[in-house]
Amino acid sequence: MDKNTSFLGGALKAATDIAAGIAVVGVLLVVLIQVASRVLGMPVSWTEEATRYLFVWMIFLGLAAGFRTVETARVTVLIAMMPRVVRRLSLPIYVASSVIFFTLTGWTGYHLVQQQFMMNETAATLAVPMWLIGTIMPISAVLAVLGIVESLRTRRDLIELADPAQGMPEFTLAESATPKPEKEL
Repeated sequence: MDKNTSFLGGALKAATDIAAGIAVVGVLLVVLIQVASRVLGMPVSWTEEATRYLFVWMIFLGLAAGFRTVETARVTVLIAMMPRVVRRLSLPIYVASSVIFFTLTGWTGYHLVQQQFMMNETAATLAVPMWLIGTIMPISAVLAVLGIVESLRTRRDLIELADPAQGMPEFTLAESATPKPEKEL
């Protein structure tokens, strides 16, 4: 474990990275079963649905892991071009918008799971309760918010983009519009 990693960071890494890795292996195995069963002329009906649900879990866990490691999509080009004052505002905007998004995702996911549980809904071919599959929405929302907290502690410089070289080289619009002189041979 890295010296900067806290207990929270280690627990989040295990919860997101390891669980997403298990989902990836699950997708790989189920797809191999699907291909092999079709080649043998005995297609298995549950493999397509299992692949889809494992993929959904993998994506939501990967999203939470991405916020923990600050490997999420950001508009670094735009941020790097802004004045230093605006770049300083990128951190609170990033944190607030991300937390609001995941709060809404968690709230919506919770109500979806609650509805699936009350309706006793099951997957078509797997005979698995759909609330079990849907729980990844609120789980990943909580993991992502905790990941944001952890990344603020350990990778704040990446979030702030304090060093423009991390995103894009600093330049002005006047420099980009000025044609460069051609080199003489």
